[in-house]
Amino acid sequence: MGLSTLLWIILSGIIALLLALFQYWYQSKKRSITFKLLAFLRFATIFMILLLLINPKVEKETFYNEKPKLVVAVDNSSSISFLNQEDTISQIIEAFKGHKDLNDKFDIDFFAFSDDVVMSDSLDYSGGQTNVSNAFRKLQDIYKSDIAPTILLSDGNQTYGSDYEYESLKYKQPIFSITIGDTTAHADLKLQQLNVNKYAFYKNKFPVEAILTYNGDTEITTAFKILNGNTTVWSQNITFDKTNNSKVVNLTLPANQVGLFTYKAMVDPLEGEKNTINNVKDFAIEVVNEKSNIAIVSDFIHPDLGMLKKSVESNEQRTATILDINEFVSKATDFQMVILYQPNNKFRPVFDALNANPMNRFVIAGTKTDWNLLNNITNEYKHDINSQVEDYLAISNTNYSEFIVPDLDFQSFPPLKGKFGNLNISVPFQSILNKQIGSVVTDHVLLATFEQNASRQAILLGEDIWRWRAQSYLNKESFNEFDDFIGKIIQYLASKKRKERLNVEFESFYNGSTNVIINAQYFNKNYEFDNRESLSIIVTDDVSGDTQTFPFVLKNNNYEVDLSSLKASDYSFTVKATNSNISKSGKFKILAYNIEEQFLNANVSKLKTIASNTNGSLYFPDKTTNLIDNLLSDTRFAIIEKSTKNTVSLINWKYLLALIALCLASEWFIRKYNGLI
Repeated sequence: MGLSTLLWIILSGIIALLLALFQYWYQSKKRSITFKLLAFLRFATIFMILLLLINPKVEKETFYNEKPKLVVAVDNSSSISFLNQEDTISQIIEAFKGHKDLNDKFDIDFFAFSDDVVMSDSLDYSGGQTNVSNAFRKLQDIYKSDIAPTILLSDGNQTYGSDYEYESLKYKQPIFSITIGDTTAHADLKLQQLNVNKYAFYKNKFPVEAILTYNGDTEITTAFKILNGNTTVWSQNITFDKTNNSKVVNLTLPANQVGLFTYKAMVDPLEGEKNTINNVKDFAIEVVNEKSNIAIVSDFIHPDLGMLKKSVESNEQRTATILDINEFVSKATDFQMVILYQPNNKFRPVFDALNANPMNRFVIAGTKTDWNLLNNITNEYKHDINSQVEDYLAISNTNYSEFIVPDLDFQSFPPLKGKFGNLNISVPFQSILNKQIGSVVTDHVLLATFEQNASRQAILLGEDIWRWRAQSYLNKESFNEFDDFIGKIIQYLASKKRKERLNVEFESFYNGSTNVIINAQYFNKNYEFDNRESLSIIVTDDVSGDTQTFPFVLKNNNYEVDLSSLKASDYSFTVKATNSNISKSGKFKILAYNIEEQFLNANVSKLKTIASNTNGSLYFPDKTTNLIDNLLSDTRFAIIEKSTKNTVSLINWKYLLALIALCLASEWFIRKYNGLI
């Protein structure tokens, strides 16, 4: 309350007192107790009314105790059940829940993590992969402003994601690791990694690289084999000892038939070896009879060229070659599709070659594009002529229906540079991305596709798309999603298939450690995307004959079904549209592989390191009581007394209005009772 407000209150009190004395003391000349009471009631009434007019603000301070958080993050992956540690974790969790002093000192939050993190103390140990670094990142976001020591119950084995030892350096809370699993070292042979391309080409050989490791003290000799069914197609004896405990084996296998082929790579186990699951890995190869050859034509060097080549060739069925104008003109017949990067006036021979040898094309325009040339040569579109350069952000068009666009966060991507102006397309087209200029969202094309006279084209109005690929990696920790986006544009341009009302996207085989996702699109008779249809997939196990039906769920502009619950086997499927009775069938294979079963021991050293990095400690399950005692005695995690100050206006105090009414009513009653009214 300020000094001026206090002076106004004093002045109000003086005014109220003078008015009350004037009426009941000066005018009446009576000095009875009744008149003194009436004078007081009049003074109180006037004073409170004046207070309401001044409306002073009063600060109210309240105190409360805030307990620190205790975060219990539990590994919910299948490796825990594989190591038979479910009961151990249950006992530890119950010890935390049932300890009265611990719950009096901390607010305990339970989280389960595998590939993602959820707030829950219900565990099923069904997670297919473990990402500890992701758990640290998300918990840091949740508790960045709290005191929240973290108890990590895990075997310390991570199957994907960034190194969680490095991630722990950025974690601001102490980590107390409880090691779950066997810490005894056993002699073990392991097929650590198998590197194989997804596709091979008919009458060629495809490479296989295997990394083998040995954990033991004595010298041993074993055999590394590649089997196709029951037939051994390749074998080699390998010798290990304590010093030479890893080998890299490179070999090639022939691709003499077209189709999908499954192989088994295995290293013969040691006598009495405890874990033999990690000695074997299945892999598959699809042998195809042709390879798409794509030309990238440019008159100058730009980072986008290397990015395009990398993205196109992320699919082994495609080869991309960067050419200058003269090289392309001399080799035009060698390619099935062409990417024209920022065409300028020198590109006239290129368009002459394309007229002589028609092929689908992807035009990428930018700051160096000659729109006078393109406007004169092409009949399908015209661009405004302007020398001004503009930055364009991308807005996804969810109604695009030519193919399923991956779920990329285009709004997080940096802007592309292009010539200012709009593109006017004179043929039927579909926009994949529209322009956003600053904060203004437009319906003008940034990336579009169209089909005219059996020719397919795509056009992008901006350069520096290499920045998009980099941002996609930052968003997803992988280039795969962005490369898939470029790949789908290339696939659309390279394909000559007619558009169908029901399109289904699936892989010919899936690794057992990855999600089995099948996407579909359904169109009405006008080839407009129809989200009212009900799609289902009937999946039949070709080995056992079991049949299951799964519904598709609508996601953005496509339908999606997750079949990750299926076991490893060969499957046939039929996707059906319920209302229109349209269906499409196919086959896929799920390879047997559980990455969580590849570990024999807990990673004690890594769990100890992250505890040390964060001023925490490492414990074993039988020392849980010691951990609880240390948490209770640790002065870093004290209960904090906090206060809050609320500023309350007097006009909001309802009791004051009631008091004014009571004073007025009392004054009236006394005057009435004494015949003064």
